[in-house]
Amino acid sequence: MKLEKIHMRVQDEKERSCNFEEVALGYTLEEAKLEASRCLDCKNPRCVAACPVQVNIPGFIKYLLADDINSAYYQIYDDNILPSICGRVCPQEKQCEGACIVGIKGEPVMIGALERYLGDYALKNDIIMEQHIVENGIKVAIVGSGPAGLACAAGVRKMGYDVDIFEALHEYGGVLKYGIPDFRLPKDIVETEINRLRDMGVRFHKNVIIGKSITIDQLRDDGYEAIFIGSGAGLPSALRVAGENFSGVYYANEFLTRVNLMKSHHFPQSATPVKIGDNVAVVGGGNVAMDAARTAKRLGAKNVFILYRRDKTSLPARLDEVYHAEEEGIDFRLLRNPVEFIGENYILKQVKCEVMELGEPDASGRRRPMPTNTFETFDLDSCIISIGQSPNPLLKDTTEGLEVNKWGGIIVNDHQTSIPGVFAGGDVVSGAATVILAMGAGKDASVEIDKYIKSK
Repeated sequence: MKLEKIHMRVQDEKERSCNFEEVALGYTLEEAKLEASRCLDCKNPRCVAACPVQVNIPGFIKYLLADDINSAYYQIYDDNILPSICGRVCPQEKQCEGACIVGIKGEPVMIGALERYLGDYALKNDIIMEQHIVENGIKVAIVGSGPAGLACAAGVRKMGYDVDIFEALHEYGGVLKYGIPDFRLPKDIVETEINRLRDMGVRFHKNVIIGKSITIDQLRDDGYEAIFIGSGAGLPSALRVAGENFSGVYYANEFLTRVNLMKSHHFPQSATPVKIGDNVAVVGGGNVAMDAARTAKRLGAKNVFILYRRDKTSLPARLDEVYHAEEEGIDFRLLRNPVEFIGENYILKQVKCEVMELGEPDASGRRRPMPTNTFETFDLDSCIISIGQSPNPLLKDTTEGLEVNKWGGIIVNDHQTSIPGVFAGGDVVSGAATVILAMGAGKDASVEIDKYIKSK
């Protein structure tokens, strides 16, 4: 058994930092089979248990090694309707690959890269898994077209329900469209995957804000027997420091939406501008922060740096994303915590940071950042804040009886909210998490919806 993995080819770091083309280039069939041959075909595959949607990983690998590419794809699609997407953006190192037995003595099997290869092969060759749907004529509404909503829609549609997805924005896909840059997830892949749900019979409705255009109660009055809320967590968290309202200070959600969804990097061909200047700071250490920093670099910023209050080992971002950011020239200024923005005439000029040191571990298991009363100031043209997000309170405020926790997440029991027949899952429940965790919640919720309707 080969202990070293087959590395995926990538764009040259200097070239890619100037374009929005995809960084990782994927496997060839030969590379995919070589990597698949490293699988031990364990009797008790820990990788499957570690996958939020329980993809039969050894099963699809067997088909791949036998040159039955179609069956390998069908094996994945049975559990994961977005393999091309998940193969690119899921944190496999913390899930399936993190549980891989091969990883004990060597490098784990690159399960995500194999999933991506099969998903891309199916899209390129128009391979579609045939669905035998027995219609029951019962209506189910899905709020939000992000990963949770799409997974739930697919689940209940396969069971024969009439499914309508209501999306607040003018394009479908949720965070897959507005949050993740093209260089990590090309948007034509998202569109093609969504079109496969259309072909399955799922209906899509855009520019519909549930809680404003129409309420949850009105959906029930319109004959929907169950409703799934998968509206995500799009409300950014603030630093709550002086000067945060200055021109030049962005929140990552707004910044990335301008670029990814509104195509501001094509301004003036597109109508939405974004101004960042030469010196850009990004506050935070997660995947969104890496996306924002790498996007700013591609927009022409000369100096882009991360401000993070802990050390490098505590960064919550995927290792690949940190590595790619470093390759592209992103500077990591660690153990630095912004305490004030300094400006002239309400225009950002500098950020003042307190130097931190690490204390004892906190509830997250990471060492707690402690103040030192030592400060540094950095010159800035813009700053992008990426320290988390929470659900928009609109649904809570317009839906009587919908219970939420202290940070606005919807409270559920077996995916059902405090309102009978109304279900929820994904980031609107858990807080900002991963695509695959949201999909797992949507998939599981579809089972609970079916149980609820059949019990009536």
